[in-house]
Amino acid sequence: MSDLAKDLAANLVQLRRVRGWSQADLATLAGLPRSTIAHLETGGGNPTLATVSGLAKALSVSIEELLIPCRPQTALLRAEEVPVHKKVGGAVRVAKLLPDKLRGMELDRMELAAGVRMTGTPHLPHTKEFITVVRGHMAVYVAGEAFELRTGDVLAFPGDRPHSYHNLGRDTAEALSVVVIAHMM
Repeated sequence: MSDLAKDLAANLVQLRRVRGWSQADLATLAGLPRSTIAHLETGGGNPTLATVSGLAKALSVSIEELLIPCRPQTALLRAEEVPVHKKVGGAVRVAKLLPDKLRGMELDRMELAAGVRMTGTPHLPHTKEFITVVRGHMAVYVAGEAFELRTGDVLAFPGDRPHSYHNLGRDTAEALSVVVIAHMM
């Protein structure tokens, strides 16, 4: 059995069961024979794109979600296990908060020492970035325009534009950044 067939089988079973559906329920919603569902859930068959598309539509998920490798349902990273990248000579710490690589999405916690400025890296065209200040007082500069943020404020901006972050306070500032790559929006 190929890895793709195994992934499809595991994802079908899990998505169907979490919805409380029988194989017959899914077959009816997808317009397929129940035997096709049973066959696919055992890793058999070589479904057409139309079949996979019908299953995705019936389950209200993307085709990609049906075919991606299965990940553990729960993952706990202890603080010391979270990957941290240091920038600006160590005055900025960027923690990668997603334990799984998720295509099209990044979630980072940024800590900037007092007075520090960090230049962001522009992303693909049409990407959106969302930043919220968890602690402190920051300015975010987007394509030459300044936005001042305090604790709790949220800024959404085009992530494909030149941008930078500046801690305006006397203490370390902390912010969460969510980047959604263009093709995922």
